[in-house]
Amino acid sequence: MQRTPEAGLSRRDLLTAGAVTVAAGATARSAHAESPSEPVRAADLLTAEPSHMKVHFTVNGTARELELDTRTTLLDALREHLHLTGTKKGCDHGQCGACTVMVDGVRINSCLTLAVMHEGHAVTTIEGLGTPDNMHPMQAAFVRHDGYQCGYCTPGQICSSVAVLDEIKAGIPSHVTADLTAAPTLSVEELRERMSGNICRCGAYSNIVEAITDVAGSPA
Repeated sequence: MQRTPEAGLSRRDLLTAGAVTVAAGATARSAHAESPSEPVRAADLLTAEPSHMKVHFTVNGTARELELDTRTTLLDALREHLHLTGTKKGCDHGQCGACTVMVDGVRINSCLTLAVMHEGHAVTTIEGLGTPDNMHPMQAAFVRHDGYQCGYCTPGQICSSVAVLDEIKAGIPSHVTADLTAAPTLSVEELRERMSGNICRCGAYSNIVEAITDVAGSPA
């Protein structure tokens, strides 16, 4: 058997020594895992006592105070704690827009933000825009132009539509705005781009565009 001239070790000797080293390392790791100084495991974190915090905000013009698990999303606070079920939970990943609400006049996906992050903010949901007896102009336009079928995405669509008109009036450009130095135009291309975060599985997109342009006073 060939031996290395420097150490006088055979190939078999080297393999045996390596196996012993690996086994010793594994034994040491096992002993460390069983020791009292073992680091916190993910399972321990999942079963840890939750932390609660009070949050004060205004929802649809009414001051509200909630004591919530700090992991509670704004969407769940609205639906499960304030029973404002108009705001829908769709994908719960911020991709469908069904949970869209307005916070201080800016539309957001309420499933992607924690309720405790909105201390002192003003939240507007679909219930705060209008009632069946006194509808918001955008709600009435959706009815006139049949901007919905199953209706599940409609609250988020309407909240986004209201915000889109505010964005255009404020001169905020979008990805498709050709001239950033000029006021955005109320074009179909602009509306489609700005509403692209709100998905309608029923495919009522053209009717939604008609409803928005109706409220804006422009032909669809």
